[in-house]
Amino acid sequence: MRIAEPAALRPDDDDSERATFLELFFDLVYVFALTRISARAFEDLALEGGQTYWSAVTGGGKTLLLLLALWMLWQGTAWTTSRYDPYHLWLQVIVITALVSAMVMGVAIPRAFSGAGLAFAAAYVVAQVGRSAILLLVLRRLQYRRLKLRMLITYCVAGVLWLVGGVLPTNARVVLWSTALLVEYLGNRFGWPVPGLGRSTISRWDIHGKHLAERYQQIYLVAIGETILIAGLTFTRSPGGWPSILAFAAALATSVLLWRIYVQRAGQILGEAVTGAEHPATIGRSAADTHLVMVIGVVATAIGYELAIEHPTGHNELPWLAMVLGGPALFLAGRARFEYEVFGRVSPSRLVAIAALALPAPLLVHVAPLFGAVWAVVVLTAVAVADVRRAWGRPPEDPAPPF
Repeated sequence: MRIAEPAALRPDDDDSERATFLELFFDLVYVFALTRISARAFEDLALEGGQTYWSAVTGGGKTLLLLLALWMLWQGTAWTTSRYDPYHLWLQVIVITALVSAMVMGVAIPRAFSGAGLAFAAAYVVAQVGRSAILLLVLRRLQYRRLKLRMLITYCVAGVLWLVGGVLPTNARVVLWSTALLVEYLGNRFGWPVPGLGRSTISRWDIHGKHLAERYQQIYLVAIGETILIAGLTFTRSPGGWPSILAFAAALATSVLLWRIYVQRAGQILGEAVTGAEHPATIGRSAADTHLVMVIGVVATAIGYELAIEHPTGHNELPWLAMVLGGPALFLAGRARFEYEVFGRVSPSRLVAIAALALPAPLLVHVAPLFGAVWAVVVLTAVAVADVRRAWGRPPEDPAPPF
């Protein structure tokens, strides 16, 4: 722990490339939070108790809203520890505050649109506003202080929407929370513009590229771990029999394939791509959006396989198939953008695979969920094989980011 000087920029040494134990501890909270997201989505999509497709859509939308809030908190913390010295006392206070807030948000997720809305909103606002306020107080350089002041004002404005929404009925809550997230996202996207204070140019932001890349890799692994956890827990309470065993095997195979496709070269050298880019912060921000898409795809896949394991030979439902096939398709869409960020190109196999997942949907909805799960494994296997064939016998490809 360092306290001699206030939150200096990250030291440029080999140790600074690695995440600290506190950051890894922070990620563990997201294992729990993502399981709560999956459990909530499962209840929305199970279509039990007279639920309709529309209720599944609206429930899924509200669950996505909660996931986006969790992502915004994780991303803000990851960028902070990639810009400033994570061993400084006040940086550790920021991470611990985010850790506790994420835990409270995870606990509140099942009732976030009923009795626990204010708890969810208050925990989020404390973490976001607290981070900006602490950095504003401890940073010395004027350019950094001005940026944190603009961020603090933006988070305070959005925080009012979060807190007011936390005490209003469900529909008004959804509107206010969605607006708050939009305000924060647009602020991030356009350099935190504030009347009278101007805005920041992201290309001038200082970040430690390799550390930020490692943080993205770690949150993706957390999402993959959540798919394995959900599949295992669901299988232990399933009725058994070969259909459930086959669905469980398909879930495990899909988890392995999602890992393999991600790491096939682009996932391994993201740090080099960020460091070697002309504007590292630009590719870092782009990678944030890309990993959000991939994480949502992985979480959706986990939910789909949870449904498939519980009802492997039952009557299929369109929302179930949307998770089983749409989750991998969304992941591949994000992975295609990821490949462009690292290499400046997109492999045709990604686009072909997305089409292969989408086109049979009208037929697969009329058969048991198990068939959709197996088809997803077949398509993802084809993508992984295509990646291996392209790289076989060739030297490792160097990054060529277009930014």
